[in-house]
Amino acid sequence: MSVLKRLQTLNLSEDTMVTLTREEGTDVFIHNETEIEEAMNQTSVIYDFASLIADTKLDVRNRWSGNIIQHLRDNDYLDDYERGSFAFEDYLTDTLTENFYDTDLIEHSTEKYDYKRGFTTLTAQVQIPYANFMKVNPFISGWTISVETDDGTLSFDS
Repeated sequence: MSVLKRLQTLNLSEDTMVTLTREEGTDVFIHNETEIEEAMNQTSVIYDFASLIADTKLDVRNRWSGNIIQHLRDNDYLDDYERGSFAFEDYLTDTLTENFYDTDLIEHSTEKYDYKRGFTTLTAQVQIPYANFMKVNPFISGWTISVETDDGTLSFDS
């Protein structure tokens, strides 16, 4: 069953927030303190996040900043983008990678195995209003979908 059909069967109100979570990790060396950079290079979380927020018809938000594209625009992260160059996803990916710590839009955690090795996970989480999600029907392969229902939180993989 498709994601849209699953959500339609829940009879959600139009203002219900659909939460999408994209999480991926990789083995890293931690002794040289480059574990986060390694995870950014070895996983597709930042690219998948950039691809999702690049769809300007989609109202992608986070809990703290509201609409993510507007937040990036308000904080001057999109000033160097040349409109009409048709490389917005790539620009966003580069911008999010270069400003990873400043934008604070993707979370990271590292499990340390010993003094030298560990596992670093990157997690992107966004919220989209149900009505907007159903109208735009974004490509969300690899994301986990969660919605609040009267019976609790329902989560499923795309």
